[in-house]
Amino acid sequence: MNVRQARPSKLAIIGAGAVGTAIAYASLIRGVARTIALMDINTSKVTAEVLDLSHGLEFVPRADIIGDDDVSVCADADVVVFTAGAKQKPGQSRLELAEATINLTKNILPGAIKVAPNAIYIMVTNPVDIVTYAALKYSGLPSNQLFGSGTVLDSSRLRFLIAQHVGVAVQNVHGYIVGEHGDSEIPLWSSASIGGVPLLEWKPLPGGQAIDAPARERIQHEVVHAAYKIIEGKGATNYAIGLATTRIIEAVLNDEHRVMPISTVTGGYEGLDDVCLSLPTLIDRNGAGSRLEIKMSDAEREGLMKSAETLREMQDKFGL
Repeated sequence: MNVRQARPSKLAIIGAGAVGTAIAYASLIRGVARTIALMDINTSKVTAEVLDLSHGLEFVPRADIIGDDDVSVCADADVVVFTAGAKQKPGQSRLELAEATINLTKNILPGAIKVAPNAIYIMVTNPVDIVTYAALKYSGLPSNQLFGSGTVLDSSRLRFLIAQHVGVAVQNVHGYIVGEHGDSEIPLWSSASIGGVPLLEWKPLPGGQAIDAPARERIQHEVVHAAYKIIEGKGATNYAIGLATTRIIEAVLNDEHRVMPISTVTGGYEGLDDVCLSLPTLIDRNGAGSRLEIKMSDAEREGLMKSAETLREMQDKFGL
């Protein structure tokens, strides 16, 4: 009897900078794909990164790692992660990075699609919502096949800060940041929960703190400004986004039907048409699926609309 062998999975990462290599490293450790391909126009950089990662293959699940300065290294990938872009400077808004990164995307993405036409494309480069919208427009790919990492990391930051404040494990906190991955993002306090208890009904643990309005305001401020603080201290954020993106990749390759707040075109939502922003969305082997109709307060919905308008204005500025 002939036994059909499943085709080994392949992950391609465009951009071998701090974020791209963190994704490669996390993916190797978690055994996400059988082959991981790194692509970067800096030949010596991508060669060195591949060599460094290869020297640790003994200690991770079976994998091969390859790299090149030509996009052909991405051929037949199941997932392509796009991290190439201008480096964010201290105090610089994500939206201010848009023009150079959009042009870079226009130049590189068509070649990747030519060699990996059936891949799921995950945009990570900031400003991720604008870059994702531009990539969809210029590539012609359907919105399920190309989407952005969105507010997956922001939501993780939110959950961490809530857990730290009330004194529980972060895994017991559930809640989402929606809208822009940036300054206008909105935490959904009204639907958040801690260990099954609605966050707005949380009673402090013995010796613990209340999560009242001032605490929520402080946490929101810290989430929004977290990246700026990290960039000021070490020049880039890379570890957490590496882990967050790897979790998205796993949801795709393992057909997990996992709900995550990724950035997609939000057609069909009143006031949110023709803009990319984050809402809780089902992720499976086909990429981005159905968006959830999550409960929002009037203030949260108003904030989401303002976030959409911020992004729409930026899209218009760049002729998107």
